[in-house]
This record gives sequence, C-alpha cells and structure tokens, in this order.
Amino acid sequence: MGKYKELAEQIVENVGGEENVAGLVHCITRLRFTLKDEGLAKDEVLKAMDGVVTVMKSGGQYQVVIGNHVGEVYADVCPLLNLECVENVPAEAGSGEKKHGRLLDKAIDVVSGIFQPILGIMAACGMLKGFNTLFVTLGLYSAASGGYLVINAAGDALFNFLPLFLGYTAAKKFGLKPMLGLAMGAAMCYPGIQASVVSAGTEPLYTVLTGTMFASPVYMDFFGIPVISVDYTGTVIPVILAVWFASECERFFNKFVPDLVKFFFVPMLTLLAALPVTVIFLGPVATFGSAIISQFTLAVRGFSPMLAGAVVGLTWQILVIFGMHWGFIPVYINNIMTLGYDNVMMPFFACTFATSAVVLAIFFRTKNKKMKEMAIPNFISGIFGVTEPAIYGMLLPLKKPLVISCIAGGIGGAFYGRFNFRKFDMGGMGIFELPNMMNPDGTMDNLIIAFIGIAVSMAAGFILTMIFYREPESAINAPEKERCLAEVPERENGPAEASVSKSITVASPMKGRTMKLSEVADEAFASGLLGKGIAILPEEGAVYAPVDGTVSALFPTGHAIGLVSGAGTEVLVHVGMDTVKLEGKGFYPLVTAGDTVKQGQKLLEFDMKLIQDAGYSLVTPVLITNFAQFAGVVPTAEERVEVGSRLLTLS
Repeated sequence: MGKYKELAEQIVENVGGEENVAGLVHCITRLRFTLKDEGLAKDEVLKAMDGVVTVMKSGGQYQVVIGNHVGEVYADVCPLLNLECVENVPAEAGSGEKKHGRLLDKAIDVVSGIFQPILGIMAACGMLKGFNTLFVTLGLYSAASGGYLVINAAGDALFNFLPLFLGYTAAKKFGLKPMLGLAMGAAMCYPGIQASVVSAGTEPLYTVLTGTMFASPVYMDFFGIPVISVDYTGTVIPVILAVWFASECERFFNKFVPDLVKFFFVPMLTLLAALPVTVIFLGPVATFGSAIISQFTLAVRGFSPMLAGAVVGLTWQILVIFGMHWGFIPVYINNIMTLGYDNVMMPFFACTFATSAVVLAIFFRTKNKKMKEMAIPNFISGIFGVTEPAIYGMLLPLKKPLVISCIAGGIGGAFYGRFNFRKFDMGGMGIFELPNMMNPDGTMDNLIIAFIGIAVSMAAGFILTMIFYREPESAINAPEKERCLAEVPERENGPAEASVSKSITVASPMKGRTMKLSEVADEAFASGLLGKGIAILPEEGAVYAPVDGTVSALFPTGHAIGLVSGAGTEVLVHVGMDTVKLEGKGFYPLVTAGDTVKQGQKLLEFDMKLIQDAGYSLVTPVLITNFAQFAGVVPTAEERVEVGSRLLTLS
C-alpha cells in the first residue's frame, strides 16, 4: 500500500465495501466504480472526505472524483478489492448480479472501460507524432532521417496496432481472457488479411453489394464464403465487436469442453469460431457503419459548420460532468482513421481554455481565500487539458461560472466550426494537443486557427466572468466565519473535530533548509491534500522524533515514517521524492511500528549520496495528516532549522 492507504480504505468502506464493488477503472481524475448496489454508497460522506473533490453517478458508473493524482489512489484501492489490480472487471463476470442501467449508460460504460486504460499512452504517442512533424517543419531534421523514423515508429506503434491494445482492454471489459483478446487483435492486424495486401496487383474475384454505397470487391473467400477485405490496422469498432463475440464463444465452450482439456481447447475453439465470423461479417459491417458515421458527420457540418461547432462547444462541459463525453470518443477516432482528421468533435478544444479563463477571472474577483488558493492550480491544470478539478471544485458549486464557461466554449466552438479547425493525429491534452493540429503538409494555417480560437475562448470566458460573476455572500463571509469558528474553545469531552484551544509545537525532525510545502515538486504534497506542514532539504542523513509518541507507520522501504503524539497529533515524515522506488536501498530504520519514542530520538538514517546519485530529490515533507482537527498549522518562518527547533505550531 502507498501513501493514500487511509484514503483508499475510507473510499472502499463508503462505496459499500469490497463485496459491493464489481469493477473499477480510473481516468485522469476519477475512480470509476461499477457497484452492485449504488444505494449502499454514502455520497455525502465521500464528498466530505479530504482528498475527494466530489461524487458523480453516470454511464453506469459510480465516479469518485479525486484529481490529478488519481492513479496513485487507484493503486492503493486495488489491493482492498477482490479484483484484478489492472483495469476494469465487468459486473457480469461471475458476479451473479442482475444488470441494471439504461442502454445509453451501458454503452458509455463499455466505451469508457475500453478506452481509459490506453488514454495515457495514446496521448504520449500522439504528442511524439505531433512534435516529430513540428521539428521536421522547423527544419531541425528531415523526414528521411533515421531520427525521424525511430521517433515516428514510437508514435505510430499504438495507432498502427490499435486492435491489439483494444483487444486486450475490451477482453477485460467483456470478461474474456486478456490474452485471447490480444490474440484476436493481433490476428486482425495480420498482414495477409489486410485489404491493401490481398488486393495488391490482383483482380477481384467478383463484387458484392453492387449498386449500393457498400459495393465491395472480393479478393478471397473462406471455404467458398466471400470475404470483404478490410484494412483493420488502426481501426476501433471491428475489434470491439470481435472481442465481444469471442467472449460469448468462450463462455459457450466453457460449458461443454471437459475440464481436462479446457486449458487449450477453449482458446483454440474460441479463435477458430470468432476470427472467421469477424472477417466475414463483423468487420465489414463495422466498416460500413463507420462509413455511415463519416457521411453523417460530414452532412452535419455541411448544413452549418459554425452551428455544429457552437453546439459541441456549448454542451461539452455538461457531457464531461455526467461522464457522457466518452460516448463520442469513437466518432473522434473514427474520423481521424477514415478521413485523416477530425473537424466535428474538435470544437470541444475551446472548452478547455474557456474554463481556464473563467477560473482565472474568479481568482481576481473572489475575496474568499480558499477559492483563491484553488484557482491558480485549477487554471494551470485546465491549460494542460484537465478541467475536472475546476469544474467540480469551483464552477459547479458556484453555478453561474459553469454557465459562463459553457457559453464561452460555445463561442470558441463556433469560431472553430466556421474556420474548419482540424486535428490530424490523436493524443495530447490541452496545449500539448497543438502539435497534432499542424497540417501534415507543413502549412501552418490550422495551427494559427488553433491559437486564435484559444484567444477567443479565453477572452470570452474571462470577460463574461468579470462582468457577470458576483461573489455569493456566503463565499465572501466564509473566511470571517472560519476565523470565528477557530476562536471557539473546545468543549469539554468535545468531538475530535473541534478546534484545539491550546497550541502544540512540533519539533524539526532533521537539520536543513526549509521550503514552503507549495514549492515541493510532487503535486500531492504541494496541494496539501495529504496534510499541512512544511518541507526540509536535509543537510544530514538522519530523522529524529519530532514529538513524544508512538511510531504508527513505518513504510517497508524505510523512506517514510508516521507518528502519533500523546495529544493525538499525527505526523508524517517523508524522506525525498519518489524514493519509494529505491525499494529500501539507502534507508536504515532504527525503530519499528508500534515503538514508543521520545522527541529527539533518532528514528532513521539514510544515505544522502546514494539517494542523490540515483536521481532522487532529498526534499522531505513534514506533514500533519490530521490537520482538520486544528484551527491552524503554522510553519516556522526560519530559513534553516536544527534538530529539535520549532518547526510547526498547531492551534
């Protein structure tokens, strides 16, 4: 378990416990649970948790919004569940529970469950392709150079062999053995069955579906059955249908094949049944469906590109809130794969920057200290393409800014629609999408439209917010209310959450230079989500007890230690950034969990040179993890501290 162990345990407990969880995946900001009974989940308790932004229910999923560090929380939640700690395990896979939800919810759940696991690598590969095109255009190297070819191979790998990746993730979603899904995807990418290969230099045997928009030449047959050849590399829908059918085949064969030979007979029969059906029927039908979608989307734009763009920009944030935007991802991918670009869904690009501008305007308008503290990180996050923290943490609670962001997104979307804004490669988020908007022929007109659209969207969002947003009275008075509450003395035998009337001092556990917690490179620490406190850049390789108390936690790798004082103060000392990856090398604990220690007692020694030589920062956060029990956590103003000197004052 990692640094979010406690949060993970609380989340699992309040979604109804391990037995209520049928599946779990995560996207860039949310844990997406598939629950057997959503009625068992405690919405308000989860929303009130430190570390949880909010809770949403959509697409057949119970979504716990965490923020940018959701992957780490996910890693700590997985061991608490009786599921594979990889991606989603479908609710129907052996749960015996009745399936619920509307058809649309199920469709969104399927799409999101299949695509979420590869979004990170898809973004990375798309960025590589975009930057490669940019550097060639700038003349840094040529498209014939070895460097270009190697980088392009890294960027193209996922897109060329997309059926392999989707075969794997779809198998997990549909309850098929993952390796079988991978084998199905690989078979669909096999060169010998691609249309471009079988048609090369040969005349077709005959043509089927003549006289329709689906007329197709046939170059081969399967024991007399015509096979309409398709280029499956880079496609989406065919492999999803193929894996779904394979999952049904596997379940069927599992019922009848004797246990003695199931190990190899079931996979063999599944492949033997599913692949021919795929290349004869499912693949061509999916391809015809893609053609229809392409024609439809072009027809929509043909009616009014500006109106189409405005509708996308206006509604995108609402779709994100309810998790329904996943249902449009296949349209976006299909357009890029079939047309070489997408210009139908891309007006949503305006929403990212419209939201960021609204948040920035709130920063200037608000007098609420907490809102100001949230605004800048959310603004930066939005510029990089992650708007959920801003939406759930600020815009949705304040209501009017959400409406303004939608209107500004609609204005930017209309601009993009009017000027035929396109994206040529998948991948990237926020400003990192820009390289993929450069025309493959090297011209810059589309990129210029991208920048102008960003300016239009941000200007609209910022100006409209400055004009129409008025701070709610409750928000204006919130700091004063917090101050008054902090001055109320704790009642005798009062709850743990009450303010502590007597100040408590936490001593420095090491010698070194102090840093504000917000300056720590790790966002989880800098955001204060794990706790309030300060950071130290150590000058000696030792950690001493900052309080009298008990060692409540000592991580197996020795890089972090938790203590609880006699007064109930919970202190966490985390030596270095990402030092857990050293797997204990260079750390020498002198105590064990459960030991009683005195302030100033040496707890841990560490090899500073080894840690630095391995490429890790020595910056050590010292956190009060139960800071909610105190009215304030005030760090020392001294630039350097000695062991035992005052580091934190709790009031």
